[in-house]
Amino acid sequence: MKFLDEAKIFIKSGDGGAGCVAFRREKFIEFGGPNGGDGGRGGDVWVEAMDGLNTLIDYRYQQHFKARRGDHGKGQDRSGAKGDDVTLRVPVGTQILDEDKETVLADLTREGQRLKLLAGGDGGFGNAHYKTSTNQAPRRAMPGWPGEERWVWLRLKLIADAGLVGLPNAGKSTFLAATTRAKPKIADYPFTTLHPNLGVVRADDREFVIADIPGLIEGAHEGQGLGDRFLGHVERCAVLLHLVDGTVDAVADAYRTIRTELAAYDEALAAKPEIVGLNKIDALTDEEVAERKAALEEASGAPVLALSGATGLGVREALFALWDRVKEARVAAEEPSPDPYSVSVADPEAE
Repeated sequence: MKFLDEAKIFIKSGDGGAGCVAFRREKFIEFGGPNGGDGGRGGDVWVEAMDGLNTLIDYRYQQHFKARRGDHGKGQDRSGAKGDDVTLRVPVGTQILDEDKETVLADLTREGQRLKLLAGGDGGFGNAHYKTSTNQAPRRAMPGWPGEERWVWLRLKLIADAGLVGLPNAGKSTFLAATTRAKPKIADYPFTTLHPNLGVVRADDREFVIADIPGLIEGAHEGQGLGDRFLGHVERCAVLLHLVDGTVDAVADAYRTIRTELAAYDEALAAKPEIVGLNKIDALTDEEVAERKAALEEASGAPVLALSGATGLGVREALFALWDRVKEARVAAEEPSPDPYSVSVADPEAE
């Protein structure tokens, strides 16, 4: 399945149905009077986060979604039926943005979360609504109110507990394949990974999700390489595992390059908890490992893990370090906190 994490679509709620002008014409009823019914309400546009989806590819081939118009009112005081709703089914982690691509309208972070994006137009009144003691035969009815319409952006940010970052060929995909059942493409050339991959780590009684994104290079925030467009997929992560290729000479420069790109993308992302790993130590001597580990610790100002995703050396220790940060984040998430977006979740049963 092709991965797509962004799409622009047009949505429109249904127009309300028109009211009806009608009069009672039954035999033996001398003074019939008006009995035109009201029009039905137009359909709404909903969005719902569904389990089992991990791409927005369906919205590449269909960009227009319109709810049905409400039925017109009829004689004998019959109101028109409500128009059918339209429900956009999206992966968990999808954001709904306004056409300016900056204003966040909704952020769907839980499975089953359901929001009303556009409300259908009200139906028009029939002539029975205007009957009074002084106007006993009104010939007036109202058209339905038009529905709402707008262009919106769908942006997917994968839900993961930990994210892998680093330069191309730092061994991120190898680490993901060694610790999960994910099968990312692995090769000895840069930019093997072209789209994010997810994997579930199961170590003893611990379970968490790791996201691997394409490698960054210097100038990624200016569009170099694959750019920084996939960094959004690690924004929700509780911790970042920064892998540095131990076979390069300037490991400190490699570390600083990624830190610069993270800060240029978003200061909040750069401020996330980080675990630094010196990867590919199976290709180094003990002296080289000690020398480059010391250089990384000086550049990062924190302890550095030495590991090899290919042989499994030090991988278990790295997973336990990630789990400690993930567990802290989960405990903090259980505490009540205000919703960052003032969007109320609609109750479908209340409709």
